[in-house]
Amino acid sequence: MSLLSFALFFSLLSLLFPFISSSNSTTTTIPLSLFNTKNPSQDFFEKLTHLASISLARANYIKKSQDSPVSTTPLYPQSYGGYSITLSFGTPPQKIPFIMDTGSDFVWFPCTTRYLCTNCSVSSATSQSILTFIPKSSSSARVLGCLNPKCGWIHSNNPKSRCQDCESPTNCKQVCPPYIILYGSGSTGGLALVDTLDLSNKKVPNFLVGCSLFSSKQPAGIAGLGRGLASLPSQLGVKKFSYCLVSHRFDDTGKSSNLVLDFNASGEKTSDLSYTPLQKNPVVSEKNALSVYYYVSLRKITVGGKKVKIPYKYLTPDSNGNGGSIVDSGTTFTFMNRGVFEPVLDAFVKQVKGIPRSESIEIITGLRPCFNISRQETVSLPELKFHYKGGAEMTLPIANYFSFAGETDVICLTMVTDSAFGPELSTGPSIILGNFQMQNYLLEFDLKNEKFGFKQQMCK
Repeated sequence: MSLLSFALFFSLLSLLFPFISSSNSTTTTIPLSLFNTKNPSQDFFEKLTHLASISLARANYIKKSQDSPVSTTPLYPQSYGGYSITLSFGTPPQKIPFIMDTGSDFVWFPCTTRYLCTNCSVSSATSQSILTFIPKSSSSARVLGCLNPKCGWIHSNNPKSRCQDCESPTNCKQVCPPYIILYGSGSTGGLALVDTLDLSNKKVPNFLVGCSLFSSKQPAGIAGLGRGLASLPSQLGVKKFSYCLVSHRFDDTGKSSNLVLDFNASGEKTSDLSYTPLQKNPVVSEKNALSVYYYVSLRKITVGGKKVKIPYKYLTPDSNGNGGSIVDSGTTFTFMNRGVFEPVLDAFVKQVKGIPRSESIEIITGLRPCFNISRQETVSLPELKFHYKGGAEMTLPIANYFSFAGETDVICLTMVTDSAFGPELSTGPSIILGNFQMQNYLLEFDLKNEKFGFKQQMCK
């Protein structure tokens, strides 16, 4: 961001925020759907290439992350590759769509009538049609003060370092410093607010939320569901949350499932779910981002019933936070380090016999392997299974790991890795389990008992 942009950004604050000052039901259900940012005329071939590209960009963001400045909700699938929920903030409430993201821990929305978003096309819409929150219309909205402990959730925990313009610890008119967040394929920046979050069965006052004034390639707000203090589950005191991911076949159709927030979870297991422990997050200096992710113990991968030989270093985080597996709703296609992906790819190539590969489609999409099935009367593909600690097994339907490449008779494995050219991306998680592989799975994050549960079912 240029110095001129920063100057304009700060000069707008007094105009945008004339009010600047410091500042029971056990479950809630929120509709969950897929979110669209591409033109509706885009064909499926372009969409597949786009999803592969943003999945790799997302992986780069997660793997290189460094430190930087029961309620029910409908969950909708979108061709953006992610899933969206709608939350209501303010007094009176304003409804705003958010991308659900288990890989981050901050909640922010597009904000004010002057919101600027570059490269943010949303299904033939313009940035002017993006729904924004209007702080002036909310009697409960307040800009967060610098000395407020919640400011330390997004900036330094040391008030002296972040609040240098304060006259004294008891006399401070400085607001919490602006935030800038870099994502895999975009960025956003703005000011921190506190306002009332209006859920279907409860109101939550003084909820920390970001009021973004500008974004790039981020057409909707983000609802971070990660482990950090500023995340949606943490601020609400949620003990367990779960969601079921509708198939991407229903992108932008309005079909939805639910995000369920449970405020009073017991120690009992949900019926028919397979469970594996949530791993303890790596603690690494200057890599606090690793503390946000949901790590699971993926012990082995089998293709066609045969164990894929994966070096141990990729399956468990080391002292530097490198290695291990996380579950990330914000990633579309599962990412695997090259040292994991290549053995998986080789297993498929060896077991898919008599079907030619389509290298031209592989080059265009960035996906491997791709097979041309135009001359096949029947096609038999190896079963892909993830094996977790404790014996839990996730047997993926073929539609969750192979997809047609547009209007062609070519199918491709919907997983990605870093480029074969240059050094391997060795930092951060080695395996990032994306939402495409989790379609039609009920996923449960039991925060109280530190367990991850799942079962295959039709999401509706």
